[in-house]
Amino acid sequence: MPNTFHLSLDVPDLDEAVRFYRELFGTDPAKLEPGYAKFELTDPDVALALQEAARPALSHLGIRVETTEEVEQSSARLRDEGLITFDERETTCCYARQDKVWVSDPAGNKWEIYTVLEDVEPAESAASSNEGACCDPAGACC
Repeated sequence: MPNTFHLSLDVPDLDEAVRFYRELFGTDPAKLEPGYAKFELTDPDVALALQEAARPALSHLGIRVETTEEVEQSSARLRDEGLITFDERETTCCYARQDKVWVSDPAGNKWEIYTVLEDVEPAESAASSNEGACCDPAGACC
């Protein structure tokens, strides 16, 4: 599987956003949970996450890789380049258990390089101490 570009948007009306993106992409979301939806596109390879929030905004960007080893290699490479990183391992976020590394661009846009270890059920996701403040140190979620 190739690396996948990840885009996460905060939307004020999830139902309306899901309807729009369903029509735009011509497909249903791969995951639809209370306050959260994710579209998995293959042409181009994009994972679009939508989470309900008071104001529309770009939450964060990312690249999904296949393995934790790739996350760790990316983390080491970014640190070697002198960038400030934040590593998360075994974090439960957005209805999935993930390993990831975070970095911010000069404008403050958050980027994650991550792998999905497994999907989790909504009850497991909500029970996580990270849910609602997961995915990046600023509290955005994917």
